Amino acid sequence: MLDTETQLARLRQRVAAIDRKYARKDITGAPASAPAAVTARSASARTFIEEWAEGSVINNEFGSHFQMERLFSGLKQHGSADIGALSELPASLLDALSENGIASVAPQRWAFLDTETTGLAGGSGTYAFLIGVGRITPDGFRVRQFFMRDYVEEKSVLAALEAHLSEFDVMITYNGKAYDQPLLETRYRMCRHKPPFSRMEHLDLLFGARRLWKLRLESCRLVQLEQQILGVFREGDLPGELIPYVYFEYLRSREAQRLVPVFHHNAMDILTLACLTAVVPAAFRSTDADALRAVGVRRGEDLVGISRWLLNAGETERSLELLKRAIDLGLPDRLLFRSLWDVAAMEKKLERPAAALRIYTELAGCRNDHRVGALEELAKYYEHEEKNYGLALEFTRQALEFEHTGSLQKRRERLERRLAKPHARKLI
Repeated sequence: MLDTETQLARLRQRVAAIDRKYARKDITGAPASAPAAVTARSASARTFIEEWAEGSVINNEFGSHFQMERLFSGLKQHGSADIGALSELPASLLDALSENGIASVAPQRWAFLDTETTGLAGGSGTYAFLIGVGRITPDGFRVRQFFMRDYVEEKSVLAALEAHLSEFDVMITYNGKAYDQPLLETRYRMCRHKPPFSRMEHLDLLFGARRLWKLRLESCRLVQLEQQILGVFREGDLPGELIPYVYFEYLRSREAQRLVPVFHHNAMDILTLACLTAVVPAAFRSTDADALRAVGVRRGEDLVGISRWLLNAGETERSLELLKRAIDLGLPDRLLFRSLWDVAAMEKKLERPAAALRIYTELAGCRNDHRVGALEELAKYYEHEEKNYGLALEFTRQALEFEHTGSLQKRRERLERRLAKPHARKLI
């Protein structure tokens, strides 16, 4: 394992490389017009972010802080997502995924929130030094960022955030229920101020994303979904684990240029969150094949995720329909056999034994993790429903060849006793 000094040296090298990439760009990402040498000299002279970035210093009763706003035009795409189409999302979109908690709220009243903090573990010593809030507007997607130039500006930032959130009814985050909201609530209380979140509905998109994609993707981190679902690959993006380090370097050196990738990272995360909100809730809103294809849900693994969600919600018939469609689309073996097992269990629950028997017979005839269970289910059926003890015993013996359990052993002994009695034997 590398020692601390070596790790820090490598971190500095990575930050320096990012600095060089953004050396000729302003905070919005547009190329600077000055030559590189002039830009470098100017950057070193501009020690305050308000002199360097396109934003303004905001004053309120608690002091001042820096604030900026960025517009992502509705005429542009974010990967496969149409930014302009966000304003056309239905007010009832979040209803199904929120389990009827957010019945009907216009998308213009949704606040997409993300924070950049001084640590990843949370706790009372962790500050949210940059808070971004995105909103859907007729001209595109706007991100307002509240920046704490020093710790003394925290109260001013939090007051401004509270005032801004008063314009929204729903807060949408990614892992915000576990991280962003508790962290901000702690910061408000540390400043002796009541958190403003209790009046807002909170949708954490992480849970829906995991249900939908965890069976197909190795990771459901936001940046992974950005790449795999939206087709966006950021160039020179600052890894999240480096962001606290960059902020501490800024506090030490006051070199505002270092913060460019941090602001960009935050804004991109929020834009991606908004674009995924157009996909994830829609997938849980309708199980119609055409509707699912329209939002980009075409893979069998994704349909299995929605099916399991429907089953947990007590909608067995809809869950079964979607699971069958997933099998027809094609699944990897590890998921195919599990899905067949689940289909059989649902058919049995819905009192359709013939359909369940066909699947149990298929599972019993090939090598898979559910082979023993399928043989046992066949044995149960022929013992209790058909009273065909001979066939039930045959399935039990087959199951014992693959796995020796106490329940199977007892079943075999019981069936052998039944068959030993006069008139109990039935032809297989």
